Amino acid sequence: MPQIDPFAHYRRGLESPVTHHLAITPQNGVDLPVRPRVLRVLTSGDLVLRDEAGTVITYAVEAGETIGFSAVGVEAAGTTATVAGWY
Repeated sequence: MPQIDPFAHYRRGLESPVTHHLAITPQNGVDLPVRPRVLRVLTSGDLVLRDEAGTVITYAVEAGETIGFSAVGVEAAGTTATVAGWY
């Protein structure tokens, strides 16, 4: 039986739930293939994020956190946490 989507006729907006996710492999100086709306922390540790201005900041994160930041890149140097991107 095909899946029924009762919301198919509604336009998705920024307040809507995300519909895609991607595994993120940290890489130094490499932009993510798709810029996520938010990040979901899968394992605790340090997360080194790069923004569109090239600013890099390290965050201590806990598993289960959802980070409302649209990162351009996740740097390998210093990252010990595991994250997924949602968009």
